[in-house]
Amino acid sequence: MPAFLYQRQQQQQQKTLLGASPLSPRAVSFTSRFHQRTVSLFSRSGLLILLSLIVVLGVLIPWIFPTEFFPFSFSSSLSRWRDYTLSQAAEFVGGKNGTIIVCAVSQPYLPFLQNWLISISRQKHQDEVLVIAEDYATLYKINQKWPGHAVLIPPVPPDAQAAHKFGSLGFFNFTSRRPRHLLNILELGYNVLYNDVDMVWLADPFPYLQGHHDVYFTDDMAAVKPLNHPHSLPQPGKKGRTYICSCMIFLRPTNGAKALLRKWIEELQLQPWSKKSRSNDQPAFNWALNKTSDQVDMYLLPQVAFPSGGLYFKNETWVKETEGKHVIIHNNYITGFEKKIKRFRDSGLWLVEDYAREGPLGKL
Repeated sequence: MPAFLYQRQQQQQQKTLLGASPLSPRAVSFTSRFHQRTVSLFSRSGLLILLSLIVVLGVLIPWIFPTEFFPFSFSSSLSRWRDYTLSQAAEFVGGKNGTIIVCAVSQPYLPFLQNWLISISRQKHQDEVLVIAEDYATLYKINQKWPGHAVLIPPVPPDAQAAHKFGSLGFFNFTSRRPRHLLNILELGYNVLYNDVDMVWLADPFPYLQGHHDVYFTDDMAAVKPLNHPHSLPQPGKKGRTYICSCMIFLRPTNGAKALLRKWIEELQLQPWSKKSRSNDQPAFNWALNKTSDQVDMYLLPQVAFPSGGLYFKNETWVKETEGKHVIIHNNYITGFEKKIKRFRDSGLWLVEDYAREGPLGKL
């Protein structure tokens, strides 16, 4: 066999045994660079870049993806709020200055809650707000948006979703839980300002809650009072009782305030709802005021600052004459969600549409 043929055969056999051809200079260069990059990933600078990326993703993912993409963590969060107690919530909200601003809300009222909170945020008092949720959907929704500011006090009313219908049994059951909620908070040692959420704050009410009275409240009558009207409990009306609003109350944790709330609870038990009466909690509150007036230090807040809806929305002359003196506006003397919203909107008090981001719940 010629020598050159023999050498060529030997080279082919070596290629077969090695399974590959020798690397070209370009391939060697690429492999070297890849090796260098792989090693640099685990250098100090590489680890810092990796750590920064993890932090950024940890911040962005909860905003990009809704909670349903993380069912296990969301379920754990729900369990946490289900076990959240009034004592824990009160300490979280009222631990700084000893005062808690309270409302009670079921799911249909969420737009009004949002509107009310925007107005409170403008007065820098939103951190003192505690929402008593009357259903689990509301509890989870608020604490998802605003952790720690909602608590549910069992048992849950079976007809909470029907509670928005004024005069219904659901509305009575919803409102009749109010004095028990307030008493529980007083027993924990906090001052409490209760509001219905169909209210709007135009100014800070706390300068009007000075002194050491047991309870502060507003008159629900639409008749105009003198600017310097007395601050004692008004005289009873035609039904033998006063017409004080149970939707705006400030209480201190005194024996007198607690006695009033216990009497309110008792009166509700004596006057249950019926198809004939279609009552709510307010008549019982007024009977309790009348029957404890000799043992409770009471203070009627100025009408000009805390007018009823029957006065503010129906007496344009009075509103113009007292402009700049209003503090909290109550959208009562009207029933129905849509009608209340329209009235707020017509008066420039429906803040949800243009100013949602000013409130702690943002856009719902």
